[in-house]
Amino acid sequence: MRLELSHRIRDLALFNFAIDSKLRACDLVKLKVRDISHGDPIAPRAIVMQQRTGRPVQFEIIEQTRKSVAEWLALAKLKSEYTAAQ
Repeated sequence: MRLELSHRIRDLALFNFAIDSKLRACDLVKLKVRDISHGDPIAPRAIVMQQRTGRPVQFEIIEQTRKSVAEWLALAKLKSEYTAAQ
């Protein structure tokens, strides 16, 4: 709630995404837009290869997270080659 009230869109999107995915921070910041989106809408599910284990992790992206991520991507004008840390 504090991130929303302080209009920290990037931080809110990363926080929500971290909760949904349960990825380690090293995997979270290496995500690319194309890992979670094919065009404008954010996918309701994603599969990401974990860096440490080399295993794929599938997770659901809830509506609230999809909204916050979409808002951040639009505001930052991120393209499919960008990572979450940018």
